[in-house]
Amino acid sequence: MNWINSIVRPKIRDLWKKREVPENLWIKDPETGEMVFHRDLEANLWVVPNSGHHMRMPARKRVEAFFDDGDYTDVKTPDVQADPHKFRDSKRYTDRLKEARSKSGEDEAVIVAQGKVNGMDMTIAVQNFEFIAGSLGMAAGEAILAGMMRAVEDGTPFVMFVASGGARMQEGILSLMQMPRTTVGVQMLREAGLPYVVVLTNPTTGGVSASYAMLGDVHIAEPGAQIGFAGRRVIEQTVREKLPEDFQTAEYLLDHGMIDMVVSRQELKETIARICGILMKREVELPKLEAPEPEEPAEEPAAEEAAEETPAEDKDARETEPAS
Repeated sequence: MNWINSIVRPKIRDLWKKREVPENLWIKDPETGEMVFHRDLEANLWVVPNSGHHMRMPARKRVEAFFDDGDYTDVKTPDVQADPHKFRDSKRYTDRLKEARSKSGEDEAVIVAQGKVNGMDMTIAVQNFEFIAGSLGMAAGEAILAGMMRAVEDGTPFVMFVASGGARMQEGILSLMQMPRTTVGVQMLREAGLPYVVVLTNPTTGGVSASYAMLGDVHIAEPGAQIGFAGRRVIEQTVREKLPEDFQTAEYLLDHGMIDMVVSRQELKETIARICGILMKREVELPKLEAPEPEEPAEEPAAEEAAEETPAEDKDARETEPAS
């Protein structure tokens, strides 16, 4: 075999060969259509740099970004019966749970953790939308209650990051029972005099928005988050009216007094730390800003040097000038 067949032809084939590129290398901005490199998006906390659009942030990454230096400990949550009703639709509920755990890397739809936020001890719970749309089931309800009880035991504020499609239908009435149970947990926090801050992310809907998501001492929403109970189409068919374009958005709820503030994701940590510090009557360690060093003023010439620089004629004239 000559060099044309062994060297040249393989190189020509490589030029025309289709290269495999990972699908998640570039992410499209839903608002502007801009393609953003995934590392740039991750470094900016999943906020598109140019448009400011808040993409959905992975639950575990949110926990790491919220605590100081990403240092935290997971709170142990109770185990529950996996499939109490032996539910099955197009597939078995147990199979759906296995797929969700494999896809998200988590055991359930809620992550509970403790750590320091700007130097203050804090307990948080984060709903994972990748786990069956962050739906509220028995395990999720037990996790939220465990986090609230731990906050009461340790005397820390409790912050709830909500992202959910509502109650988990596969668990039926047992899922709906988590709404009053978590409400009891909120009451425990209030009796202990501890702040309960709710962060509403995209989306916050269904039974979750009808329970612990709207019972906070302070309600903060991320820009553009969808927040509501029933869907837009269902409401329009019920009231027989056309709803505003920005209906059920964070900005719409802020204008109508349903939430307290809309805060960008980059400012959430400092905002929550400041609010909890005020409610707990504690001083919060704010990030230190390096002030520019003041420029040293130019040294003025000494009096003796100035006198030496005075011309001799002017000096003689002053000595012979009569006193007034």
